[in-house]
Amino acid sequence: MTGPVAEPGKILKFVGLFVLKKLHAVRTAPASSIFPERSADPQSESSFSDDLSRDVFGLLGIPVDALDFPSLLRSMDLATNAGSPFLISTPNVNFLVKSQSNGEFRESMLLSDLCLADGMPLIWLAKLLRIPIHERIAGSDLFGRLKSASGTGRRPRVFLLGGAEGLAAAVGTRLNTEKSGLECVGVLNPGFGTIEEMSSPQIIDEINASNADLIAVFFGAEKAQAWLLHNHWRLRAPVRAQFGATINYEAGTVRRAPPMLRSTGFEWLWRIKEEPYLWRRYWSDGKVLLAMLVTCVLPLMLSERRMRNVNKLSIERREDNGSVTIALSGAAVAAHVDSAIEQLRDALDSGKRMIVDVSNTQHVDARFFGLFLMVRKQLASRGQTLLFTGASARLRRIFRLNRFEFLLLQEIPPVAGRVIAVEPDYQPAVSSAV
Repeated sequence: MTGPVAEPGKILKFVGLFVLKKLHAVRTAPASSIFPERSADPQSESSFSDDLSRDVFGLLGIPVDALDFPSLLRSMDLATNAGSPFLISTPNVNFLVKSQSNGEFRESMLLSDLCLADGMPLIWLAKLLRIPIHERIAGSDLFGRLKSASGTGRRPRVFLLGGAEGLAAAVGTRLNTEKSGLECVGVLNPGFGTIEEMSSPQIIDEINASNADLIAVFFGAEKAQAWLLHNHWRLRAPVRAQFGATINYEAGTVRRAPPMLRSTGFEWLWRIKEEPYLWRRYWSDGKVLLAMLVTCVLPLMLSERRMRNVNKLSIERREDNGSVTIALSGAAVAAHVDSAIEQLRDALDSGKRMIVDVSNTQHVDARFFGLFLMVRKQLASRGQTLLFTGASARLRRIFRLNRFEFLLLQEIPPVAGRVIAVEPDYQPAVSSAV
């Protein structure tokens, strides 16, 4: 009777000890041992709207930007001055788990202009995978920074959307009476309903009439992301983000965990104490996270160790009348990302259909997955799709372990040493492969 029960316990104990050992090893190793240091400011190297300049990494199917609070605040200032839509997503474990089964929800992060690591487990995962994302940037902390900011210029105008009845109004009044770093120019509780019902012309007109710089949305994660995408081009406020439970903390109806619990990753225990109904969500998310740790993270750690000495990459561009093919031969790893950005940016500028030939690619790391996601985002903005060709079984496994197998769904099959390049009118043309 005890045999079958003991085996999973031994496995979990082994996994736990292994992960703790690796976390300690990563904590003591310099970040540059895997990835070269880059500027934390995503706008420092190119124009504001260029996603390829973002220092973004692919973490188990979602993008996460490596940046700190000063860089984030600078980006928000730039977006406010530019006046163009700027969507910020704040992925945590719940976001990560939901993204595995909800493609539309995942897409909301893939199309975001910044994705912040809002959750210590994401930082832990990044450490295990040698991804240089070191700072947790929670939506609640961001709201607090904006609220406490002091300056001689105009205060950013914020519109508070959602939350329980009366909470947004109370927080808005407090922001204005206490002369905080934010000026509340409107509040609205649209109630419950479908995304379409909560996106009526009256609601959108009221938000736009406020001339807000920032829309702070306090819906549940999935509804907030869906609402923000649905109304992306209807909203005039440049910066918009989902802040979740922040409204409860600001209103004082729920106490936030002490800093020590937040920094050590045990905020979830405090939240269960404050809101007992959340235990089901944390239990469910925890089981999925453990499964991903065993089936994805640990194999990736072993794979990275085996591929440590594979570090050369050659990049070739092939072009015909309707498409551009970028061929990656070798290891698509962070050390070569700058060269790849240059080639991919030129290919994007051509306006042609883009294909990435990975038939000779031996490895893809988190930084290159992040770059692929940014190219995909740029193409999506013009109604195009990023296409791959030639993925071997070994490379498919790397895509699958990183949870980016969805990138291969529209893969183009190679034919007899050649690459099929799909034309805009869908008439196949053929270009010679190297």
